[in-house]
Amino acid sequence: MKLEKQTEEKIKRLQQYEQNMQTFALQKQQFQSQLIEVDSALAELEKVDVAYKIVGNIMVKSDKQNLQGDLQQKKDMVSLRIRAMEKQEDALRDKSKQLQKEVLGEIKNEEK
Repeated sequence: MKLEKQTEEKIKRLQQYEQNMQTFALQKQQFQSQLIEVDSALAELEKVDVAYKIVGNIMVKSDKQNLQGDLQQKKDMVSLRIRAMEKQEDALRDKSKQLQKEVLGEIKNEEK
């Protein structure tokens, strides 16, 4: 059975979508790790009176409130990136499902 060129192109696109979704999953996992790290740092910061910030290879005494603000800002940014990636992932998944239906329909028609 020989598939039409258009169907073959759609299959290639499906493979690209799958690769993109895998890339999104890895990136999202990295951002989620960062989010856990920031949450952990914020929780630890609540327990101490004196705070330090790592700058390069040294630790510098830092104002606790400023540090909390910086961490909260980083948390917000990472959360926003995760939500944006989830939207992109959903859109790509929808495109992939639609294209998959088209390809399966074309393959069934070619078999007749």
